[in-house]
Amino acid sequence: MRIIIYGAGGIGGVIGAQLFQGDVDVVLIARGDHLQAIQDNGLHYRTPHQDVTLPITAVGHPGEIDLRPNDVVILTMKSQHTEGALDDLRAAAGDQIPVFSCQNGVDNERMAARRFQNVYAMMVYLPATALEPGTVVTHAAAKIGVLDASVYPTGSDKVVEEVTAALESVNFSARPNPTVMRFKYGKLIMNLGNALAAVAPPGDGTKDIRALMRAEAEACFKAAGIDCARQDEEKARRGDLMKSGSVPGQDRVAGSSWQSLERGTGNIEADFLNGEIVMLGRLHGVPTPANAVLQRLANELAANRGEPQSISLAEVQRQIAAD
Repeated sequence: MRIIIYGAGGIGGVIGAQLFQGDVDVVLIARGDHLQAIQDNGLHYRTPHQDVTLPITAVGHPGEIDLRPNDVVILTMKSQHTEGALDDLRAAAGDQIPVFSCQNGVDNERMAARRFQNVYAMMVYLPATALEPGTVVTHAAAKIGVLDASVYPTGSDKVVEEVTAALESVNFSARPNPTVMRFKYGKLIMNLGNALAAVAPPGDGTKDIRALMRAEAEACFKAAGIDCARQDEEKARRGDLMKSGSVPGQDRVAGSSWQSLERGTGNIEADFLNGEIVMLGRLHGVPTPANAVLQRLANELAANRGEPQSISLAEVQRQIAAD
């Protein structure tokens, strides 16, 4: 089995680095300056335990890979980039290649299922940062991350067993879980705070706004009949696996949405996190002012290439109250 990591930023770069060091056959798909730096100098991989440069094969498009019958693709790009990536992958590989969504949100699997027969869901708990071209950082000091997987929407098979075994062998905690989408919906609730952490500095109102977003999500899930893993289930799965350590010169453990603003990408994943709750609210008649405001503010700040955390918590609260 060869694993193709499609979207070799923070999460994808860390997974690729661990697989490469474990002698698992791996190829990265990256883009722009990040791709060029990896091709020129290798992938600079930094953790609390090592600082290495790895000569991993990296390409810019799936059409550049000489595809094999035993290839598996793990999607790790942000959700706003998934649709175009899937179209490119289908054009290069056909619609039978196994595709795992190792991404935040719950819409990527739907997008993949429209195009591919063999779609898999993968839960991702993995602290990763990618701010400099060619470099990925993780502060994970015990297990690198938790990456359980299933057939989408439910079930398991030999491919799930092989992929999770490969990840388990390189210091991830990765198990087949036939109902992993329940945990992805639980992770979605956690990720609703990404937009808040990106647009506003932390303060006294942070906890209250997060509680509002969670309450809206839970009300939407109930109205839609969506089964979501409970907080105690999530905590039990992670246990004490996710310990953080220091990485010299890399003090900040930044969320993915904050990183998008910091890099000035012009886009952000809020439509697939907060926007998922807003959509469910509109479909099922549930008000979602907190998620709607954070979705709007995150998109505006990204489009205008504004500074991260440049909107006050008071302004966020004012807009939520007025929405």
